[in-house]
Amino acid sequence: MSLGRYDVPDAFDSGAKSYDGLVGANPGYHEHLRLSARRMELPDRGRGLRLLDIGCGTGASTAALLQAAPHAEIVAVDGSAGMLEEARRKSWPATVTFVHSRAENLAEAGVSGPFDGILAAYLVRNLSDPDPVLRSLLSLLRPGGVFAAHEYSVRDSRAAWVIWNAVATTVIIPLGRLRDGDGALYRYLRRSVNEFDGATEFRERLQRTGFTDVRSETVSGWQRNIVHTFLARAPR
Repeated sequence: MSLGRYDVPDAFDSGAKSYDGLVGANPGYHEHLRLSARRMELPDRGRGLRLLDIGCGTGASTAALLQAAPHAEIVAVDGSAGMLEEARRKSWPATVTFVHSRAENLAEAGVSGPFDGILAAYLVRNLSDPDPVLRSLLSLLRPGGVFAAHEYSVRDSRAAWVIWNAVATTVIIPLGRLRDGDGALYRYLRRSVNEFDGATEFRERLQRTGFTDVRSETVSGWQRNIVHTFLARAPR
């Protein structure tokens, strides 16, 4: 996963120890992840289900999935060894397994389907070529299985674009610089959000990739039309 010369997993390695503190200062960060997990509408609190958390980072999205489906088996994957180290330090039930792999290399890492649901939180915009990865994730789903991408997207709303860039410039990047002494990861965050698909474009990308029942919902508060849950299913 890279954007030009910027290697995203390597960058997250260097920022891993400060990451939880920074996102914890973001009002709604964890609740929005839990909301996306609930929107997957996983039945029976996950009994008998197998779920993939791709791009799990330090485990915030894993915890959101676990709350929505506490009885499911969850395979949590991330390309950053540093972020996974932070995730593994936390307390997890035996049903949660962590795997070190980039999203492009799941088969080589031994990650195989079928999965009943896949959550990709803040992952897709970091992929240099999203379509092959999305096709790969689709192939890992059972027929009718649900895919959720929890992601920033601001290009469809001028107001959202303005708010995002104001917050990124005056809050996120300065805080990131204070916490890790650099702030490069958070400058990249701002740029990657600005360059990512608009919500309509990303829904169309999912449809072209082969997903069905594609839709999206945003969140409340200042991140309305900035953070979205994109939902889709594997064809039955």
